Amino acid sequence: MTDQTKPLSTADESYVAFVEVAWQRHIRLAMLLTGDRWRAEELLQDSLVKVYERWRRLSRLDDLHAYLRRALVNNHTSSWRRRRRESLVADVPDRVAPAGDLGPDAVVVRRALMSLPAKQRAVVVLRHYEDLTEREVARVLGCSVGTVKSQNARALDKLRHLLDEPSYTLSR
Repeated sequence: MTDQTKPLSTADESYVAFVEVAWQRHIRLAMLLTGDRWRAEELLQDSLVKVYERWRRLSRLDDLHAYLRRALVNNHTSSWRRRRRESLVADVPDRVAPAGDLGPDAVVVRRALMSLPAKQRAVVVLRHYEDLTEREVARVLGCSVGTVKSQNARALDKLRHLLDEPSYTLSR
């Protein structure tokens, strides 16, 4: 049997190099957005496919990672909107999210983060994990800086309340 694979074009080679860097850089962001390793990988793969479809035009951008970050957030928002319309259930299944490498309290923090509404979670993750400015978060989410500020304040208040609450432990 002969190998019938063609050599990669220069554009494809540059895309492969981008994916190798982007995967490591953005998988944790996707995990924080989704709360689940498998959904995070699917979200990142779907976003990278969309980037590939536009690669020849996008490869000229100054910050491809910013474009991918926005694609991740937009795809995640679209997916939870679709899922919300399609499959509301009465009882949420009990499932412990994998701890990953976020530290010893990662399960508690991740669960608290996942209790936030999706937009608040996106603001917190982009603002505090990705370390974007309020203006950059507003641009990624397509909203005003004031919305970012208010969503961030509400989210942090809720997280403080949840994480200070003695009954909010690993057993939930």
